[in-house]
Amino acid sequence: MKRLILEMGIGTDLYGGDYTKAACRAVRDAIGHSSISLFRSCGFNHRDMLVKVTIGVQDPAQVDVGTVAATLPRGNPQVDVVPGGLNVDDPEQDGPTVIASASVEAFLDVEAGDWQISPQNHEPSDG
Repeated sequence: MKRLILEMGIGTDLYGGDYTKAACRAVRDAIGHSSISLFRSCGFNHRDMLVKVTIGVQDPAQVDVGTVAATLPRGNPQVDVVPGGLNVDDPEQDGPTVIASASVEAFLDVEAGDWQISPQNHEPSDG
């Protein structure tokens, strides 16, 4: 398996102290800026893609990994939660502001020899 995509994102739950909500928002942030045409262009099937998600939060046990995995629109998700992120205490709220970080990696079973870099001499046409 070769990693073809790496995206990063952050997500917060401002008032509820909900680690899963912050984690899901971080994943949406990571994948929300991507439009990957590789699959359609090269004839790959999205179902063949392994999607590794790593979530960093202050209390990893509070994240429902099934809920996070369900936010991914394609591929076979694998979600790991590790210590990280940030909690910001607010004495006027009932819980902390939770800030989660996420990395989303997509892997496909491809051979390195199947790919070639385009020639460097791509000159724009004058006409």
